[in-house]
Amino acid sequence: MENGTLSLEDKVELISRNLQEILGEDRMRDVLKERNLKVYWGTATTGKPHIAYFVPMSKIADFLKAGCEVTILFADLHAYLDNMKAPWDLLQLRTKYYEAAIKAMLKSIGVPLDNLKFVKGTEYQLSKEYTLDVYKLTSLVTEHDAKKAGAEVVKQVEHPLLSGLLYPGLQGLDEEYLGVDAQFGGVDQRKIFTFTEKV
Repeated sequence: MENGTLSLEDKVELISRNLQEILGEDRMRDVLKERNLKVYWGTATTGKPHIAYFVPMSKIADFLKAGCEVTILFADLHAYLDNMKAPWDLLQLRTKYYEAAIKAMLKSIGVPLDNLKFVKGTEYQLSKEYTLDVYKLTSLVTEHDAKKAGAEVVKQVEHPLLSGLLYPGLQGLDEEYLGVDAQFGGVDQRKIFTFTEKV
């Protein structure tokens, strides 16, 4: 069945199957009544994509089959900010490598790439507008809330760097700047997702 002929329930089933949890399912259904869902999945370009990447790719395949517009964000700036897990000079090359590997993975499992796009975080995260929004965000978020939101994702050290405290807010701003309805991520990201809803 082509995604143009899928019912609302068929789309919801494809989007939600094999997910441990969905936050905001009612809002998702409201969007799907009007148009296809816009979803993003972000990955920090900190190392080499490996066999475990097929787990999120199989879910991204479901989103694409459901007619979703999917953006894969290469979080190159986040990769650097998370305790400098990736050297700045390697980030550009890593994002090219990630895109080629992910496209190959999706093609190998027969997924059409028509509704898929790739964006590097630094394409918009260094803009004047985004920077102003980061400053606005820092006036709303406490150190405690930022640390709590990133506890499962950002490397925890005795004396955390300020960059790790910015990370959850930046991830939340990504939704706005990518123009998406939802983001896909693991349960380790749940605190960031709820933090984003709150802020």
